[in-house]
Parts: sequence; structure tokens; C-alpha cells
Amino acid sequence: KNDGTAGFFRFEDKTRDFPYYKHNPRLSKTAWIVLLVLVPVSLLTYSIISLKSEFIGSLAFCLIMLIPLLYFSNWDYSLMFRKPTRKEIGLAVLLFIGYMIYAIAIGEFLDLIGQGTVATPESMATSLETIISLVFSMMGEELMKFIPLMFFMRLIYKFTENRKASVVISTIIILIYFGLLHFEPGVNTIIFVLLTQGLGSIFELYGYIKTKNVFVPYFSHLLTDAFIFATMLIWM
Repeated sequence: KNDGTAGFFRFEDKTRDFPYYKHNPRLSKTAWIVLLVLVPVSLLTYSIISLKSEFIGSLAFCLIMLIPLLYFSNWDYSLMFRKPTRKEIGLAVLLFIGYMIYAIAIGEFLDLIGQGTVATPESMATSLETIISLVFSMMGEELMKFIPLMFFMRLIYKFTENRKASVVISTIIILIYFGLLHFEPGVNTIIFVLLTQGLGSIFELYGYIKTKNVFVPYFSHLLTDAFIFATMLIWM
């Protein structure tokens, strides 16, 4: 093909492409360093502030990454976000349902082989503030995946000039990275987080790769965690 979409997967929206990886637009090395450093900084900030206020902690978690990302993008929010269409909202709902089915199935399998999670008062604790805070914390988690995803795509594409390889390898890295972020010794196992939060994130990443609209994985992730926390709150 000569229409510029030869490196696209069939399921992708071919009217949009990923930002940054092909200098579209270009981010300086300084910008990449700042953005990558701010990912763990935002997570650390959240863990400290949320001890007193989960809402403020979640807001800080999101804005610490979002504002610099927009700044380095010359405030062009359309690189990451656009008003979701009905099809995109429908896709987010389907991805939420798909993840819930997957999570239940993989949870049963892991329990069967003795690799499940251990419920503790801390891990089961939730509140109405927790659910409200998801509006910001879930965007924070999506940015925590988006920034490294774009970085690895840029890095791999720079040396390979192969768009598909860049997407696949970067996605695998993010799945492993995001899964390991959820590892808590004594609460869960490595295999649990890699399969549940790690591989399970393929639903949100598929939504982003297909649409190039961060709102799609965000809505899917928001529905998932809101449903889980609301269920916990009801049954506590």
C-alpha cells in the first residue's frame, strides 16, 4: 500500500496514528526523561497523600503526569484524547465485560493451582471516596501505561522502522510492567499479577491501539474498578 497505512493492523482505526513514535510530534530527550521520571513520582505522591485524602492523592497522581504531557505536546490534547463516538463507548463497555469474564475465569484457575490472591482487611478496604476518586486515579493509571508505551514505541521504531514490531514489543513490555506494579508479597503472587492485572490489561490496550483515544481504555478501566469497588462496598 502507498496510503501510509501499510504498518497498521487490520483492526486499527486507520484515520489516526500513535503520537510521538515517528516524531509526530517530536519530543526532546529532556521531555522523555521528565515524563518517565514523573511516572514513579506520581505513584509515590499518590501513596503518600492518599493516606490522608484518597481524593486529593488521586487528583495529584493524574495531574503530575497529565500537565507535563500536555505541556510537552504544546497543549495539543487531541494527540491523546478526543470526544468518544458511540462505537467507542460501546467498545469500552464490551472491553469491560470481556475483562470481567477473563478475570473471573483466570481467578478460578489460579485458585485451583494455589496461586490466587489472599484477602486482607487492607486489600478489601474501600469507601465511597475510593469510588469517587477513581475518576482521577483511573486516568492516572492509563497515563502510567500510555507514557512508557509511547516511549518504547519511539525507541523500537527508531532502530527497526517497523511499526507493527514496535506496537507488539511495546505492548508486551507494558503488560509485564503494569502487572508487576500490582505485586504485593503476602497478598498475591507474581503469576497472579502477571495474568490478572498484566495480561488482563490487554483489553484496555486493545481499546487504545484500535482507536488511539485514551478515553476508550479509561472508560473501560473506570467501569471495571468502579464495578469491583462498588461490589466490595455493598458486601462489606
